[in-house]
Amino acid sequence: MNLTYTIVTSMQQINAEDWLLCAVNAPPFLSYEFFTALEESQSVGADSGWELRAMLIWQGKTLVAIVPMYEKSHSYGEYVFDHAWANAYQKHQLAYYPKLLVAVPFTPVTANKILAKPEFDCPELTEFVFEAVKTLCSLEQYSSIHWLFIDEKQKRVAEKALYCHRKSVQFQWHNLDFRCFDDFLGRFTSRKRKDIRKERRKLLTQDVVIEHLSGDQISPQDMAFFYQCYRQTYIKRSGHTGYLTQRFFEQIYVNLRANVLLVIARQQASPIASALYLYNDSGLYGRYWGALKEVDGLHFECCYYSGIEFAIQRKLPIFNPGTQGEHKLLRGFEPIYCESVHHLNEPAFHAAVVDYVEQEHHTIEHYFEQTNAVVPFKKIQSDNND
Repeated sequence: MNLTYTIVTSMQQINAEDWLLCAVNAPPFLSYEFFTALEESQSVGADSGWELRAMLIWQGKTLVAIVPMYEKSHSYGEYVFDHAWANAYQKHQLAYYPKLLVAVPFTPVTANKILAKPEFDCPELTEFVFEAVKTLCSLEQYSSIHWLFIDEKQKRVAEKALYCHRKSVQFQWHNLDFRCFDDFLGRFTSRKRKDIRKERRKLLTQDVVIEHLSGDQISPQDMAFFYQCYRQTYIKRSGHTGYLTQRFFEQIYVNLRANVLLVIARQQASPIASALYLYNDSGLYGRYWGALKEVDGLHFECCYYSGIEFAIQRKLPIFNPGTQGEHKLLRGFEPIYCESVHHLNEPAFHAAVVDYVEQEHHTIEHYFEQTNAVVPFKKIQSDNND
């Protein structure tokens, strides 16, 4: 295909229309508006440890694909943990940072991160990209390249290029053409169905009302309240105000509001909690949550049940609520594998990581089987005549 690549360090160096043509059918967190909000709000860049190194793929003078990449000086905000690898480098007096990361900051969701114009999206392009990223990693003396939450098709190409493959597990909801929430509850065993209804009714007895706002229904005051919840919850949980700045959410409100669902919980008319989702035809993605007051069952309602109701109403195929949390299993989410691929420039360390993840695979697969066994759906009886 006679492809070449260039590297840019700012979203201002990428034409918004070119990005749109490359990101056809991409989830909203891979939109130009999302990455621009990250940069302009200084949630990435500056002293954040996330420095944009987006790869632009060219055929002659035609831009055919974009790969969002970052130079990282730490391993926070990634959700695929490599701290042990960094410690091993340090023990051998080698620099693990900076490293190169193909990922959407603070977004642990599987997606195709080679944003290609449809007419150029082919195996040859994918193969070129994986080799080009390895070349860049070596030329710029990064310790390693980490491609997070990669889709299955690209994972297979990466393995051919001798990237190391790693697994993790998330929990995701799948829309089986449900007509309403009660239709979805019909999948559960009788006891668990009663438990969920009881859990939701409990909020009503505490005078909690849940409001779903999307698009132009959301006001600047609603978004400001959400940020207040987000900030306070991060302070309580982690001791800092969160990775994302207030300006990020203001930018999202201005430029990506059509893809936002905001859930607000009110108790006796006063707002007490909020959750923010992104969505388009590809699915619903639960991203951020916060509460000013603890109420039993509030998190489950705002972050899970409200999302399921919205996905059913909008006929969205999936609902990804974020990473971790076995409690999701009892509320209708099922385990899925998430994949990442890695290449370390130091051959001995790359070989050691290959051995490590091969052993880790057995643990991850066992965990997947354990979690899959406790999903509380009714067992489908096989036909005796089969």
